[in-house]
Amino acid sequence: MNRYLRLGAMLLLVSCGGHTPPRNLDDACAMTDERPEYLTAMRSAEARWGVPVHVQMATIYQESKFVGNAKTPRKFFLGFIPAGRVTSAYGFSQAIDGSWDDYREATGNYGASRTSIDDAADFIGWYMDQASQRLGLSKFDAGSQYLAYHEGIGGYQRGSHNGKAWLMRTSASVNQRAERYRGQLAACGKI
Repeated sequence: MNRYLRLGAMLLLVSCGGHTPPRNLDDACAMTDERPEYLTAMRSAEARWGVPVHVQMATIYQESKFVGNAKTPRKFFLGFIPAGRVTSAYGFSQAIDGSWDDYREATGNYGASRTSIDDAADFIGWYMDQASQRLGLSKFDAGSQYLAYHEGIGGYQRGSHNGKAWLMRTSASVNQRAERYRGQLAACGKI
């Protein structure tokens, strides 16, 4: 019986392991040492779409803190009756349903999952490639790319981010984190 309990506990840990974040989210080298599959996924997305690993990492940090099954907060009716989620954003990339469907259609990756780091990194690369083509944003400009990612390409074109001081601060924070990750990855020889 003891053997079955150990096996069950190991299976539970393995099944949950993809959704728990790395231990040190402030150190890109430690994160990629702990989860080498993250670096593999982001390098693949960089090769395909041209969006640097450090920009992808900073975006995922901001969106989900590397929690693979992250969801937006619940809404409540009358303050206590659950009434769904704030948005349909889900997974590492916090992609909403419509954008995720657009990605799957555009890339033919119909089996893509928002809880997969491979698919989330590819989605971010694809989305930021679209923002680069349509808005002229540099793929190395994590702050501006984040604004387009958060507001949508059309929202960015309309300047919807300009009236949101909190979002501008968040964008600056994403940019700073991307630069920190870039420096760390360069120092440990991973870029």
